[in-house]
Amino acid sequence: MKVGFWDAPEGAEQPVSVFPIGEESLNASSGSLTAAGALARLATLDSVELAKNCPKAVTLLSNIAEAIADQRADAPSQLFRLGNLNDLESKLVADVLGEGEVGGVVALPDGSLAQIQESVLAGIWRVRLETNAASEYIEVGAVPEIVRRAAADLTAADFEIGQAPEGAMNVLPVLAEIRERALAWRPGIRSQIINFTLLPMSPVDMSFLQETIRNGPIQLVSRGYGTCRVLSTGIRNVWSVQFFNAMDTIILDTLEVGGVPTVALAADEDFEDSAERLQEIIEAYFK
Repeated sequence: MKVGFWDAPEGAEQPVSVFPIGEESLNASSGSLTAAGALARLATLDSVELAKNCPKAVTLLSNIAEAIADQRADAPSQLFRLGNLNDLESKLVADVLGEGEVGGVVALPDGSLAQIQESVLAGIWRVRLETNAASEYIEVGAVPEIVRRAAADLTAADFEIGQAPEGAMNVLPVLAEIRERALAWRPGIRSQIINFTLLPMSPVDMSFLQETIRNGPIQLVSRGYGTCRVLSTGIRNVWSVQFFNAMDTIILDTLEVGGVPTVALAADEDFEDSAERLQEIIEAYFK
């Protein structure tokens, strides 16, 4: 059993089970493609034929490139529907976008899941609602809006601190601090971090902490340099953020009080870079 706010079941290496959004690509045997793999695949295809046979896909990618060039991290996200694409166009878009570092799920009130996958172009996301295959779209923004809405609407604004169990050491003052910070936080205020790696907390403390603030509806994984797992708790503005090494051992275990943790967000420089890269892809392969 791993230590930390979120405990994996015995034998489980990952807390988030994300079924892939882009299962079928132009190269069906390879599944989802990395950026290099996607471009290598495109290079083997006839660009004239692609543009001729997939006009809606080319138009969609051009519109996304324009949108992300003007996007800012603090601005509302922009949505692009995929329902008017045929199968070939859908697979082409999937190959161009690939799968990036951040993915996860949002648990919805009806019991279904929303799947989220960032593309290889940071700031461009694919979102699919589990119950409706037609409800799939691309979103340009720092993070999909469904994440922000779930964090605000599907969590509790406050919580009660019960009597600490026998063997507890520091959990009561920690919970009091979490509650005070969570109630006071507003957009624009810097997030505050409680580091359990440095804070002496007994197993009894951690168990009581988990029972009090509970798990929330959002589970995200970022696989940049190592693995970072971001989970919303049941309390608004309170997140579990854990960093793991290559052996899947926690090296930094924190609670973050604030908005969606920055490790899961695209930044302004990401939008600029993604706009340039996507435009280069369009110019190279479709024009």
